[in-house]
Amino acid sequence: MKNYLKDLFDFIVSFFGLIATWWLILIAWLIASIETKSNGFFIQKRVGRNGKIFMMVKIKTMKHIEGIDTNITSSSDRRITKSGKFFRDTKIDELPQLWNVLKGEMSFVGPRPDVPGYADRLVGEDRLILKLKPGITGPASLKYANEEDLLSRVDNPVKYNDQIIFPDKVKLNLEYYYNNNFFGDLKFIFRTIYKSN
Repeated sequence: MKNYLKDLFDFIVSFFGLIATWWLILIAWLIASIETKSNGFFIQKRVGRNGKIFMMVKIKTMKHIEGIDTNITSSSDRRITKSGKFFRDTKIDELPQLWNVLKGEMSFVGPRPDVPGYADRLVGEDRLILKLKPGITGPASLKYANEEDLLSRVDNPVKYNDQIIFPDKVKLNLEYYYNNNFFGDLKFIFRTIYKSN
């Protein structure tokens, strides 16, 4: 029953969400395409439920700079475009993920989907996290809502992420695995909306 409610909610809300925001996604895509001189959609392989790879879609907020090749991003990253900063601050860059939710690859609430290489580090009980659909928001996303600012204040962002942030996110996501419920998910969604305003 719990999963049925969650799946039904995800489908209905993402469907009407796309109808309501398609024009905003289109405008953001056009702006990102012009500023990055490339496809304004950022499409990347992510690890989904049961370890299945899917293509996550966001508005592109970064340009390519030769010599910088990392998936860890701080707020001071030179690759972030002017429009990209705005899209990140307002979460407009996340809107295309409604398509991933509609397709059933993601949920509104769950662990953020990692790139291949991070999910592979999960061992033992921690691998239970992979039984969950990845989400747009969740307990770890809320705790680290200012993750990019945090990473900009440390000397080695990659090391800090790998040794401090990632293990803590795993802990929070495992707690979510054991304790999640539909009405708890609604609270996470409302907290996310409140934080974004």
